[in-house]
Amino acid sequence: MTASPIKSKGGNSELMCWQHIQDLESLLNSKVYTCSGESELAKFVPISTPKFKFYMHKDIPYALYEQLAEGLKVLKLKHERSLENPDLNPSKVEPTRKRISKAFLALMYCLDELGLWLAWKAAESLSWMEDDFSPWETLDIFGEAIVKSFFSDALTLLASPFKSGYSYQPIGDNVEADMAVGLMTAKVVCLIESLLEYRSVEDIRCLVFVERIVTAVALQTLLSVLLPKHTCWKAKYIAGRNSGLQTQTKQKQNEIVEEFRCGKVNIIVATSILEEGLDVQSCNLVIRFDPSSTVCSFIQSRGRARMQNSDYILMVKSGDSATLSRLQRYLDSGETMRNESLRHASLPCLPFRSDYNEESYRVESTGAVVTLSSSVGLIYFYCSRLPSDCYFKPTPRWNSETRTLQLPKSSPCQTFSSKDDAKYPKQSACLEACKQLHKYGALTDNLVPDMVAEEAVAQGVGNKPLDEEQPIYVPPEFVHCCPNNSSGVYHCYLIELKQNFNYDISVHNIVLAMRTELEFEVQSMCHDMDVDRGSLDVNFKYIGIIKLSPEQVLLCRRFQATIFRVLLKHKWDIELSKNDEICLGDSPTVDYLLLPSTGVGLISWETVLSVLDSSIKYCVHRGISSFKGFAYDVQTQNGLDCICRLENSIVYTPHNGYVYCIMGALSALDGNSLLKLRKNETMLSYKEYYKMNHGIDLQYEKQPLLRGKKIFTVHNHLKKCRKREEGVSSNSLVELPPELCSIIMSPISINTIYSYSFLPSIMHRLESMLIASNLKKLNSDHCMQNDIPTVKVLEAITTKSCQEKFHLESLETLGDSFLKYATGQHLFKAFQKDHEGLLSLKKDRIVCNAALCKLGCEHKISGFIRDEAFDPQKWAIPGDTLEVHQLTEEVLSNGRKVYVRRKRKVKGKRIADVVEALIGAYLSTGGERAAIQFLNRIGIEVYFDIVPYERPFSVDAHKLINVRHLESLLNYTFNDPSLLLEAMTHGSYMLPEIPRCYQRLEFLGDSVLDYVVTVHLYNKYPGMSPGLLTDMRSASVSNDCYARTAVKAQLYKSILHLSHDLHRHISSTLRNFEMSSSEATYGWESETSLPKVFGDVIESLAGAIYVDSGYNKDKVFESIRPLLEPLISPETVKMHPRRELNEVCQKMNYNLKKTVTSRVNGKTHVTVEVEANGRIFKHTAISLDKETGKKVASKEVLKSLKDSYGPFL
Repeated sequence: MTASPIKSKGGNSELMCWQHIQDLESLLNSKVYTCSGESELAKFVPISTPKFKFYMHKDIPYALYEQLAEGLKVLKLKHERSLENPDLNPSKVEPTRKRISKAFLALMYCLDELGLWLAWKAAESLSWMEDDFSPWETLDIFGEAIVKSFFSDALTLLASPFKSGYSYQPIGDNVEADMAVGLMTAKVVCLIESLLEYRSVEDIRCLVFVERIVTAVALQTLLSVLLPKHTCWKAKYIAGRNSGLQTQTKQKQNEIVEEFRCGKVNIIVATSILEEGLDVQSCNLVIRFDPSSTVCSFIQSRGRARMQNSDYILMVKSGDSATLSRLQRYLDSGETMRNESLRHASLPCLPFRSDYNEESYRVESTGAVVTLSSSVGLIYFYCSRLPSDCYFKPTPRWNSETRTLQLPKSSPCQTFSSKDDAKYPKQSACLEACKQLHKYGALTDNLVPDMVAEEAVAQGVGNKPLDEEQPIYVPPEFVHCCPNNSSGVYHCYLIELKQNFNYDISVHNIVLAMRTELEFEVQSMCHDMDVDRGSLDVNFKYIGIIKLSPEQVLLCRRFQATIFRVLLKHKWDIELSKNDEICLGDSPTVDYLLLPSTGVGLISWETVLSVLDSSIKYCVHRGISSFKGFAYDVQTQNGLDCICRLENSIVYTPHNGYVYCIMGALSALDGNSLLKLRKNETMLSYKEYYKMNHGIDLQYEKQPLLRGKKIFTVHNHLKKCRKREEGVSSNSLVELPPELCSIIMSPISINTIYSYSFLPSIMHRLESMLIASNLKKLNSDHCMQNDIPTVKVLEAITTKSCQEKFHLESLETLGDSFLKYATGQHLFKAFQKDHEGLLSLKKDRIVCNAALCKLGCEHKISGFIRDEAFDPQKWAIPGDTLEVHQLTEEVLSNGRKVYVRRKRKVKGKRIADVVEALIGAYLSTGGERAAIQFLNRIGIEVYFDIVPYERPFSVDAHKLINVRHLESLLNYTFNDPSLLLEAMTHGSYMLPEIPRCYQRLEFLGDSVLDYVVTVHLYNKYPGMSPGLLTDMRSASVSNDCYARTAVKAQLYKSILHLSHDLHRHISSTLRNFEMSSSEATYGWESETSLPKVFGDVIESLAGAIYVDSGYNKDKVFESIRPLLEPLISPETVKMHPRRELNEVCQKMNYNLKKTVTSRVNGKTHVTVEVEANGRIFKHTAISLDKETGKKVASKEVLKSLKDSYGPFL
């Protein structure tokens, strides 16, 4: 068996065993079945072999034990007396006393059961565990300091024998000697010997089960020291939190289990936390260091050994007959359970009934039941899931005098009385509370808190893995199915190029011929590009229609395919070009024509004909032999040809594989002329140079050389801030003998070739515009406004990875803010009885990245995303049959067609970012109405209807707060002052006269204030660079910024609360604030940790004004803005130190090490370390909370880096 149907310490009585099984069957409405014998199960489930290991207990030397035990008692009394300190929070005295007592008992246990060395190491481990982890019940600063002091003193006491030379040999060198002097007990020695018996077992996986966390910690420390002396095994521990010490995070435990699975860890010392659920098939040894307390624990720990021929070792003290007898009963209990299950297999399970026939409440639809006795636990569980903060943990309050139960303010119903004749009044009130909470929906039909059900739903969002392979769409305007003999009508657009730089080569206009007419906004688009020597303006202009014959179409395709192959590949394959017929099949392919222009918008057919073979063409100068200024024949690789055809051509030189533009003939130079070489090199003639370097004998050395330039390199000219070149490299111009040149194209001017080098970038921009236009049409077909500029949609679908001058970040920030505002106000109105925790879960479920990604994929938005920098080498040459780009057709929801070029991986967050950016695009150009239409279009339904805010608030606000003062501060007069009272009430103010705290209004005000500030910044600074809005918004609407505003306005004086911790934090904050009053309100400059409550109050006031004004967000900004002044600006914004440090380390390839956090004397120590160029930059900040510590430490490390490498960062 690997699990037990009964859970008790009981014996093997058949009657008792069957009673437990029958109760389980009734509770689960099920039957327990088994096999007739263990041998049948063993065929499928490995069963470990139990082995008893006995050890003879020996006490450590009495004098030493007495000295240490008495010393620990003295320390315990000393630190308990210090709890009389008047500065200690009264509510924390008892938890502190319990912590000291638990620590004392843990160390005494180690001294008795494990030995002096392990007790010393346990004290050492417990000391640092107190630094790094918070206890389950948080103490205040004084309580933390007292517990820390006890551990420190205990560690000193237990280490004193070793410092005085009590033992000279390292631990574990001789375990018998260690046991004799009390360093370890016989029980520990037995464990060591048992483990070492398995040294010959290959790939050992062992679980050692102990009862206490301190035992697990101490044994792991010992094994880590001792095992390397005998084996290569590695040991770690896993422990729960039942002792009041949060020793490990769940993530850390999962990491250790995974290391155990893959063999990086061989031994885990564990408490009962691993008795259930751990399934490691390779586990072949289980050792019970401490005996199981129940048969369930016994069976489940035994079941962790999953391999065949595994062992289950039971360690028992010699002479302990009671424990031995109990373990033997546990061994026999499996057979008893099997027999009883078989004997009663034919009996049906009994209906569930309460043992005491106590009063209960049952939900008929599900059968869920809560009884009088279970109702108390359910109410406490319900309250534990209500919203809380570090100053207030929601719990029910029972007043025994009035026999009433009071629930926290976030509960929909709060006061309950017990029945007059109730024998158990508290249980009676709790049961009544359960009934009412179920009636209001706060408990589901399964009688679990609504938060639990909502969390389960929220966890399901995004659990379905995203298919990261998303399509890349090609606009249908670019695609055509082209039979070989197709003629066609083409719409022509003049691409006007204007260079804003001086260069001896000028650009020419190009004619773009497409089979479809483009929309006006696309056909008249203009933009500029950064090129090597400056900027280039690009303008599109529609010039009319042209009809081309099939022969002309094929000629044009061959022309553009040839010139782009040369430009992109910088080489020429003669054999391949001979077989190239530029034939297109019936499958869809990218098909448009880019043709040279005569300058007045007409096609330069003379240049188009340059692609034809020289034997086809006729030259009027052919046969005329003369010198300067006249045409004549020269010998080329192709044979005799006219010099005029070489002077404006593209040639290929087989001897080096290069392609050149020929700019003219050099009549003054021939093969015998001296070659200009670098300084100090031997003078050579061109003929000698080619013989020496290429092994070529020039046969026609008298022919004039040609002036050539290496073919232009095609760059991504859309890239932001391209590095500009000053002048032309001298080695780009060469002198070439005609006999080495093979003509590819002629006549074609170098100006035309230069112009064509920009076309891949220009056409990529046009393709992007068309993609954006198609996405806009997809949305406009759903009755949406269509006046949004296409360039805005393009900005929204362009990510930072494209490295262009614009990207989506500003629109994403704007859209994210509006989405949260729209969703928040809708939920606030629609679910008026839900507390802030439920509203936040519902909101997160709608606006989370997983949900937005799902919507983006469902509505095919993912295929429109531009997520890669343009690579000219991957650009599809239109009409080129040598570069096969298979396109597949895809039909969108509105029946429109697009084409898929290929699939690519896109992260889910990237898709979510684009959805938010599209919201921002519609918002920024079409207003809130257009944004709402887009939200409804993709499936997010939000409404801005004015709904009355109904809540039970009959108290007179003037009696509890100074309404007039707050109204004058806000420059707003409330129609309903109870909203102002609600906004100023903290959750700890558990008095019945105020039925609600500020949490719901804070939820609403958070999104409203975020939105109005973000819109203000977006509109006020329209020319800001992408990303700047994100930084400005983060700094402006942070809780830290709001909190400092609340302190300046002295709003803390009006907060209603009953929290001792909050009062103390407010007092310390005010003292620190006065000392640092010169700090800026905005940004991340503050190094003072402020209570989050302060920022929450600013948000709740914004929510109160929003509701009271009839949901008027402008009124909110008008009232809150003066408090936030001075508002942040592009000049004053500062990046968060942590983010800036991350970006610097990524940019400079520095090693940013993992942040180290610890707690010492109630304060958080945060260490940030960077390794840069072999140097270590490190700073440790001390603060009340981790986030402030990270900020301060990062800021100091940044300062050190800038002082050392400032000019290079």
